[in-house]
Amino acid sequence: MKERPSFPARLPRAFGEQEMSARPMVRRPDLPQSAGVTTTAMPIKTALARPMTAIAGLSVQDFRSVRRDMVNRLARAGISDDTVLAAMGEVERHRFVDSALQGQAYKETSLPIGLGQTISKPGVVARMIELLRMGASGKPGRVLEVGTGCGYQAAVLSLIATEVYSLERLRGLHDRARENLRTMRLPNVHLLFGDGMLGYPKGAPYAGIIAAAGGEAVPQAWTDQLAVGGRLVAPVAGQLAGHAGQALIVIDKTPRGLQQTIYEAVHFVPLKSGVA
Repeated sequence: MKERPSFPARLPRAFGEQEMSARPMVRRPDLPQSAGVTTTAMPIKTALARPMTAIAGLSVQDFRSVRRDMVNRLARAGISDDTVLAAMGEVERHRFVDSALQGQAYKETSLPIGLGQTISKPGVVARMIELLRMGASGKPGRVLEVGTGCGYQAAVLSLIATEVYSLERLRGLHDRARENLRTMRLPNVHLLFGDGMLGYPKGAPYAGIIAAAGGEAVPQAWTDQLAVGGRLVAPVAGQLAGHAGQALIVIDKTPRGLQQTIYEAVHFVPLKSGVA
């Protein structure tokens, strides 16, 4: 895809694993819609970041050093998008995990964030955002994230996209993400509590959609809300993934319809409807 849609910067407030061989798929899958509840937008309040002191035995400089090491590791693993690498190096991942786990924040591992959910491995976050940007000539306008979790990926996306709308179905994680992001200057990030399978039509159309949970089908609401020229990146499971586990799928919405490509195997929490 050579072009991205151009959108206004603001919207009304009304509301690494080994890569598998990619194979193009031009057939549109059966994409069922699901019922859910109304979402409400919650723009993040801007505030000055609190000064960092030594945490988990690491100083501010130590965190910077291990974050640089993480970025270098991502580059060696094949992440080649300089914009993505810069964003990964800018966002302090240790702020998004429990203090007891901060010493592991920059390792290539997922970590628990509560309610049976995890923060994805740095390599997975970087890979998905790189796929979202692939072929783009600049910042995509609006991006929808399904599955806010602790807010880490939303923070990275804030440096990649003009506007980020992030949906979380678990109230506890939605509240935690709000707290994690409250002290960061991210006026272009909006957190929403609601059923991610329904997307967020009031913010559509989106230049990009990225999901942090995988089901056996991509909800039709997502592709409906994707702009022509836009791209969707999500894990899928079952027959669509081509094997028993999950794989990353990229869907490009072209004037001729949806074009799909399957990429490497991944492991995400299952995609669920409703809120809790």
